[in-house]
Amino acid sequence: MLELRCVGSHLIELLVRTAYIQSPTNQQDNDLPDVRPAFKHTFKTVAQGSMKSGRKYGVIECDPLVRKGLEKTVGEICSDAIHANAGSPSQLVGVCKLSLLYDKGAYLFLASYIMKTHGAKQQREAIKSAPKGQLKPVFEALDTLGSTRWRVNKRVLTVVDRIWSSGGCTADLVDRSDVPLPEKPDTEDESILKKWKWEMKSAKKENSERHSLRCDIELKLSVARKMKDEEGFYYPHNVDFRGRAYPMPPHLNHLGSDLCRGVLEFAEGRPLGSPGLRWLKIHLANLYAGGVDKLSYEGRLAFTESHLDDIFDSADRPLEGNRWWLQAEDPFQCLAVCINLTEALRSPSPETVLSHIPIHQDGSCNGLQHYAALGRDTIGAEAVNLVAGEKPADVYSEIAARVLDIMRRDADKDPEIYPDALRARKLINQVDRKLVKQTVMTSVYGVTYIGARDQIKRRLKERSAFSDDKEIFGAACYAAKAC
Repeated sequence: MLELRCVGSHLIELLVRTAYIQSPTNQQDNDLPDVRPAFKHTFKTVAQGSMKSGRKYGVIECDPLVRKGLEKTVGEICSDAIHANAGSPSQLVGVCKLSLLYDKGAYLFLASYIMKTHGAKQQREAIKSAPKGQLKPVFEALDTLGSTRWRVNKRVLTVVDRIWSSGGCTADLVDRSDVPLPEKPDTEDESILKKWKWEMKSAKKENSERHSLRCDIELKLSVARKMKDEEGFYYPHNVDFRGRAYPMPPHLNHLGSDLCRGVLEFAEGRPLGSPGLRWLKIHLANLYAGGVDKLSYEGRLAFTESHLDDIFDSADRPLEGNRWWLQAEDPFQCLAVCINLTEALRSPSPETVLSHIPIHQDGSCNGLQHYAALGRDTIGAEAVNLVAGEKPADVYSEIAARVLDIMRRDADKDPEIYPDALRARKLINQVDRKLVKQTVMTSVYGVTYIGARDQIKRRLKERSAFSDDKEIFGAACYAAKAC
């Protein structure tokens, strides 16, 4: 029992010594971070009735900011965060254990499986009984992926931390503040009260979504901060029911959001060489997007060359300069490339500069590519770049144009007979590639009408084109049918 008490005391001591908290929004960009202990050990005097005795006892007090967060989210912490972290796979500092059996490999002590089969007993039994030699190519592929060494891009992480500590709401990071709840109107008018209830419900829903996004970002950043001083680490992989390989650590990995991809890079750099320098410039144009990624390779190279001053400024003064990188569709990845490209172009020998940047080669709506190939569809193949062309085809823009034609025809109809005519008139100026992309992409993976509606609703909400959620909901319902 004495040994157990000693272990507990040491754990509490470690908590007090290592747990710190950073005040989220009361800092200026140029101030030093307001970092202070999250917990502290103090003494209190034992009270006997109205008198205080000389006896004292030790207590652990938490910072008011920690207490406020716990009081606000204790239910969610108990139900979500603990389950998300308990037993979660993490990055490996050493190379992952080679895959041996369907349930052996990757981690030495944490149970891991070659395939995610949760709730699929038949699939689990099938892979369990598969001949060992049959799975050998899968094991080898997963071992190759798990042997790739990664590291944290410290310069990008520093920028992320500065944005996050000043309140977020930049570079697609969620706002760290809640939406203020509307005050209840002093009236008996049922229509006004109904509108207030709707606004209250929407505000609470928005705050709940922001809370979830904040938790997600905090988890990602906590992993990045923990791993930032490691020379390299590894990601064990397994496959889903379709055979697609994914990293097992859930929070920060190279298949995650722009934030994840921006703060991760290969641990082992390679000299760029002339082809590498060319591809780095093309990669920057792809990340900037906004139509630039649909230009020919020469057009994308010309775009990068014409923005060298912006690229240098982004690398030198990411938050104090003109912040050109923030205009990119993938801002943190764009910033990482700006930093690497600036280093290379300022070098006397750009081709010899080491690069750690992963340059992506993405497919064009892979689901539609499979349909076009299986159906020997020449027109479809051209639309999804299975056939070579001078510049990339864009199936999403083509479908957006067709959806726009449908809405223009609907907008000309009589609203008394066809109620969706009014929604079509409002949506005409909103239809573009971004609005339809997710719905088109997931249509070949079995997205439901409800799923499509929610996807479009999120895109419309980002644009503030409608006055209230009720209008957005109706417009999303109509647009989902049109897509």
